[in-house]
Amino acid sequence: MKRSIVLGATLLLAALTFSGCKKEDPADAATSNSLVVYNWGEYIDPDVLDEFEEETGISIIYDEFETNEIMYPKVEAGAVVYDVICPSDYMVQKMIENDLLEPLDYDKIPNISNIDPDYLKSAEQFDPGNRYCVPYCWGTVGILYNKTMVDEPVDSWDILWDEKYKDEILMQDSVRDTFAVALKRLGYSLNSTDSKELQEAADSLKEQKDLVQAYVVDQVRDKMIGNEAALGVIYSGEAIYTQRENPNLEYVIPKEGSNVWIDGWVIPKNARHKENALKFLDFLCRPEIALKNFEYITYSTPNKAARALIEDDDIRNSTIAFPTADMLKNCETYTYLGSDMDFEYNELWNEVKAY
Repeated sequence: MKRSIVLGATLLLAALTFSGCKKEDPADAATSNSLVVYNWGEYIDPDVLDEFEEETGISIIYDEFETNEIMYPKVEAGAVVYDVICPSDYMVQKMIENDLLEPLDYDKIPNISNIDPDYLKSAEQFDPGNRYCVPYCWGTVGILYNKTMVDEPVDSWDILWDEKYKDEILMQDSVRDTFAVALKRLGYSLNSTDSKELQEAADSLKEQKDLVQAYVVDQVRDKMIGNEAALGVIYSGEAIYTQRENPNLEYVIPKEGSNVWIDGWVIPKNARHKENALKFLDFLCRPEIALKNFEYITYSTPNKAARALIEDDDIRNSTIAFPTADMLKNCETYTYLGSDMDFEYNELWNEVKAY
């Protein structure tokens, strides 16, 4: 999910981000040999896009989003018609339930065979029968801490409520990710629909708020690398990158459990270049292409053939990139909770932010 994020302001401006992507007006894409891609920022190797264009002759028009919640209304409104999108698990489910996605023709994605069956099975939690989504990346949410600034074992979400670390704590500026921390700490499901549990979680976040230095998204990476905070809630792929830059940083999945997420590629029902989209999905499932993306974005790949190609033993055997079953035993995947629960979560999140 998530991700070193750069917000794409407009489709045209985002297209300039990658040298191989054409400066094409989205309106012209209806009749041209194009592919309109909507993805998280910094979530694909630019060389992969160039290689796809060179091999196929298909011009990529590229746009980026910062959160699932920003992406969804833009897709739903249809003001810009995208051909492939990379949402997260629960958002895939929401898009399926609202009839926004095109079923995939797997006869045209033969490289799907490179995806580990375990991840396809996990994806069925939000995409029954794997009808709509090709898993792309996966990971966990945990605590990144600086070993020179934290002198006690870090194994619980409780440490983020420790007054000793006032103004040294970074939380995610995301309703589901922040509520997940509070809910799991309290022993509840991160997919809770119990109003009492949600209010209890909101109250605990209000109690914590005075200790929080900032609610951040991509800034957590740079702040932790720069020793600007002692503890931060972070995605596992970002943790791998930060450790390369600052060896004093360590990542842990708290014992209460956390979120294990899957992002995947989908084709909107109103896509204008569905055949090109299928070619793109098949291309991304090639082992050498999946490896390139893994090495660039540092988020775990569900592509078993790509993992076999990883030459660095430390990365291939990393429990951050590829945690053990025991580490994941208390983790959950987000599910879409419905529009009423969306509203309730957002109302409580607004209360926390305004507190």
